[in-house]
Amino acid sequence: MATYILRRLLWLPILLFFVSVITFALGLYGPGDPVQVLLGLRANPETVERLRREYGFDQPFYIQYINYVLNALQGNFGYSLVKYRDQPVGALIAQALPVTIQLNLVAILMGVGIGVPLGLLAGLKRDTWIDLVIRALVIAGISPPIIFLNPVLTFIFSRRHEIVLTALNLKFTIGPLLPMVQGYWEGIFSAKIILPAFIESLGIIAVMTRQMRAGIIEVLSADYIRTARAKGLRERVVILRHAMRNALIPIATILGLMLGGLVAGSFLVENWFGIPGIGQLAFDALLSRDYYITMALVLLIAVAYVLSNLLVDVLYGVLDPRIRKSV
Repeated sequence: MATYILRRLLWLPILLFFVSVITFALGLYGPGDPVQVLLGLRANPETVERLRREYGFDQPFYIQYINYVLNALQGNFGYSLVKYRDQPVGALIAQALPVTIQLNLVAILMGVGIGVPLGLLAGLKRDTWIDLVIRALVIAGISPPIIFLNPVLTFIFSRRHEIVLTALNLKFTIGPLLPMVQGYWEGIFSAKIILPAFIESLGIIAVMTRQMRAGIIEVLSADYIRTARAKGLRERVVILRHAMRNALIPIATILGLMLGGLVAGSFLVENWFGIPGIGQLAFDALLSRDYYITMALVLLIAVAYVLSNLLVDVLYGVLDPRIRKSV
């Protein structure tokens, strides 16, 4: 297993090389000159050329790329050219990354904590009314797009609602049930994280529920489950010790990819709630063509997904000794 992990880690620099070259080329030769965006379309051509020389954009591609890589290896990912003028990209990411990790971590915990039990229950109660209700709720939760869920759930949970019962001559106010983030961040233990994390977790809940249901149905029909029952083991032991362990192997793959997405952020959720995370930083960088920020974020996300896939492979060996012996 140690040799396998080392072999996978040796591929990391090669993968990052190709990702960085493609990203650097797209940022440099893509539509919209960063200097022109910075100065405006009516800028003096001489000023544009002077600033291009100052930032090194007049040099050949390979020289610019080598300089960028050498600086990146020292922790210098350049400076924001447009949106956050002259601020270090590394400092901007260091401020936004913990926020996004906290938000996505809570969303993953919600998704796994709700989705896996629902999938298990639906699989054990296959084709009953319980299974049908769970599947209907999952489909209803995942079908509306986030751009629709953001305002609707915000209105429901974060606004005051006056209820008037004319027949009883009663009038009372409910809410807000959940506080809004409102542009500033109070950390992972604040109640303000619940609503945006729940919106992000809806997709995770759906995936976990469907995958766990399918996995448990497949495993329960296996020969070793029938053998365990024939030996007289209690149903709870059969489910928890034998069925769930194997049904969780596909879940580990999905969870690993989600862990890689911890640093990716969410454009829609973070911008709607004003959460100062990676999603909002990336959104601002893309709109303003701030390509030093874009390149750094792409490299960061690539590293996160490679390491998360490695973690999944290791987790496979923990869940299934046969896999561990084969690598």
